[in-house]
Amino acid sequence: MNSTPHAGARRLRRTGLALVGATALAASLLATAPAASAGGHHSPVRPGTPMTLAEGFISPLSLDIGSRGTAYLTQNFTGQVTAVDRAGVATTIAATEGLEASAVSSRKGTVYYAAVANDHSSAVMMSLKPGAEPQPFADIQAYEARVNPDRVNHYGFVNLPQACLDQVPADAPAPAVYTGIVDTHPYASLATSRGLYLADAGANAILRVGYNGRVSTVAVLPPGDPVAVSAELAEQAGFPDCVVGYNYRFEPVPTDVELGPDGWLYVTSLPGGAEDDSLGARGAVYKVNPYSGAVRKVASGLVTATGLAVSPSGTIYVAELFGGADGTGQISVVKNGKPRPFLALGQPAAIELSGKKLYVTTDALAEGPTAKLTVVPLKSHRHWR
Repeated sequence: MNSTPHAGARRLRRTGLALVGATALAASLLATAPAASAGGHHSPVRPGTPMTLAEGFISPLSLDIGSRGTAYLTQNFTGQVTAVDRAGVATTIAATEGLEASAVSSRKGTVYYAAVANDHSSAVMMSLKPGAEPQPFADIQAYEARVNPDRVNHYGFVNLPQACLDQVPADAPAPAVYTGIVDTHPYASLATSRGLYLADAGANAILRVGYNGRVSTVAVLPPGDPVAVSAELAEQAGFPDCVVGYNYRFEPVPTDVELGPDGWLYVTSLPGGAEDDSLGARGAVYKVNPYSGAVRKVASGLVTATGLAVSPSGTIYVAELFGGADGTGQISVVKNGKPRPFLALGQPAAIELSGKKLYVTTDALAEGPTAKLTVVPLKSHRHWR
């Protein structure tokens, strides 16, 4: 089943075979990891010293940097959209009472975000123009109910004998075999001249939302690589012993979408199931052709990939919420299809690149209003061009 990051017993998305216990992870920034190359003929880039621009947030899981340097972030669990100016002054610009706020982006002064019911019974994209009240302009849940893009995907056990299928309890936490269900959870958005591109962690798809409210499917992410079910996993999921050794395919969970220099969309994906590495480092980066819908895997081996940023030279920075040697979080850089540690940070959730700086929401799932907006300068071993 799907999964998205959680804190304590409170989850944005309940999972079927999730094994991660809710823990409070490290709340402080960690020492930097070995630098990674930016790739190609460009100068190697290394991280400078992280600096806190603003703090006091709760669950800042999506982020955008506006054209004038203002940072916009959502405090998902409290339903707030917050603007942070260059001086670090934070201002609430919108609130979704009783709803989750997510998927923030901006273009030409207008801020876009999603207002999502906690049970996912509604999901609406909102627009906020300067000096005006927020306005709904696209009903994402209605589109999901009508189209259900990932109905074409098959999840669950692979080639499990019917005799064993018949033993799986009807009320097991995860279905034994199923196709995409009706569910929507807008998680991240990207505002472009062609409309908003939306990473929907419930629909398992990348959507395009026109500014006139029209919604269409760009691409459906493929199911995750199959995972062999162990005896421990079967017991925790309430499955009979006969499933042990058979493979299970989880749903993909897109968590961010950005435009690369090649014109393709780049997407981070959680692998469904456990959010840490207890089933392996199964997070991935995909690239999606925004015109044809073609999907290609760019990198795998990531842990809780909740955001990415793509530089003009094609360097991909990935926020791994529970990544790193001790599981407390890191930024990785992708080179030649392989992620490498770039910078250890506590619980990095959303990440954006603006000029020569990475903006990252950190300590994102820490208890209380202690999350931060962190700025990481990027330095070259040679002069920047």
